[in-house]
Amino acid sequence: MDKYNQVSLSEFQINRVNELIDKVAKRQILDFGNINAETKDDGSLITNCDRWSDKNIVQGLKEITNGEEGILSEEGSKKVPDSKAFWVVDPLDGTTNFAAGIPHWAISIARFINGEPQSAFLDIPALKQRVTAIKGQGVWINGESISSEKKLQSRTECVSLCSRSINILRKSPNQTFPGKIRLLGVSSLNMLTVATGQTFGAIESTPKIWDIAASWLILTELKCEINWLDINPYDLYPGQDLSTVNFPLITALSKSHLEKLSPWGEILMS
Repeated sequence: MDKYNQVSLSEFQINRVNELIDKVAKRQILDFGNINAETKDDGSLITNCDRWSDKNIVQGLKEITNGEEGILSEEGSKKVPDSKAFWVVDPLDGTTNFAAGIPHWAISIARFINGEPQSAFLDIPALKQRVTAIKGQGVWINGESISSEKKLQSRTECVSLCSRSINILRKSPNQTFPGKIRLLGVSSLNMLTVATGQTFGAIESTPKIWDIAASWLILTELKCEINWLDINPYDLYPGQDLSTVNFPLITALSKSHLEKLSPWGEILMS
């Protein structure tokens, strides 16, 4: 199994991951808007569908890799695995939307090698959209390759904020925010809007590693800018417990767009 720790996933393995996501997405669509949510200790919501999705994704990934690659997931072990190659899973990013019947949530899966994402799968079941990224090879949406040049043609004035980063407006009420604010309620998809040019930037206040893992690679493959405002996820180490670790960030289409938002990052962290 050492070969899995050194190279990209094989085409066969990628197909199996996609089949696994198909299975989970189908179940989530059936449960969408028809399931009760509970509150976890950290204040976030969880449903039986979250648990089912996590169990099936984790088990499926173990089968695909013969159990030799560790798995970190939001609903399971939150410690960085000690294997050279490991997976980071958010089985249902956007549970609040999902439980409320708002058709905006995602399945996020990323495979890391040497502490960096090497493969990423971000699925939006309600929109029937799947984004795949492979380090050094590019990004595909529903199998169609997209380029970094295309997103730079965007003339959008929108910026994605999370529910907590919106507090920057209260901290600095006399400053004019440099964009039209959008709140989607899903960290991974907030960042995806930047990668696809729907927004020119996003500010995330308290994302966990499972929130950012897949979008991180999508953003870097499309040459978007990322400014880690506190802890740098490149510094992860085996055995590290990420249960309560946040990775606040700003991401933007370009350096000039990042410069527009950087002062607001300073306000966020003040």
